[in-house]
Amino acid sequence: MMFQDDHILAMAPNDQIYDFKGKFVDKFSERPVGLSVENTAWANTVVASAGYMLGIVINTGKETRMSMNMKVPRQKTGKVDLEINWLTKVLFVNMLILAMVIISAEGFVGEWYLKYFKIVLILSSIIPISMKISLDFAKVYYSYSISTDADIAGCIPRTTTIPEELGRI
Repeated sequence: MMFQDDHILAMAPNDQIYDFKGKFVDKFSERPVGLSVENTAWANTVVASAGYMLGIVINTGKETRMSMNMKVPRQKTGKVDLEINWLTKVLFVNMLILAMVIISAEGFVGEWYLKYFKIVLILSSIIPISMKISLDFAKVYYSYSISTDADIAGCIPRTTTIPEELGRI
């Protein structure tokens, strides 16, 4: 049991989950007792009903090791999406260059920039936007099919890129 003059000295908060050093000093014996990682309990620890545990919270909030080890989740994008995005950029640049070639063949006379804009609008059908939407609908359908398949009961696709990744395997 801790009293008013008992104290714990612990290392500064850090993200090393397998390292903890500290000491407990009680007022009666004034003899320090070493604390290590074996003396720690993590969040959501369950203690068996046959035993008991006396504890003290040392670090809270953003100073907990769990919070310090959390990273921003990366955006999960499938390879097909990345390839389509790259091809769309290439087609867009080619469309702009082709429109400039057409305008330069006519000569830069009059309101050439309006003609350039009109040609870009005409050539914009080169970029297949509907293909991206069709692929997204296909991914949703195949993810649903995986989740309702009787042969793999209990399988839960957590992202729509799963069918794409399985197809690449």
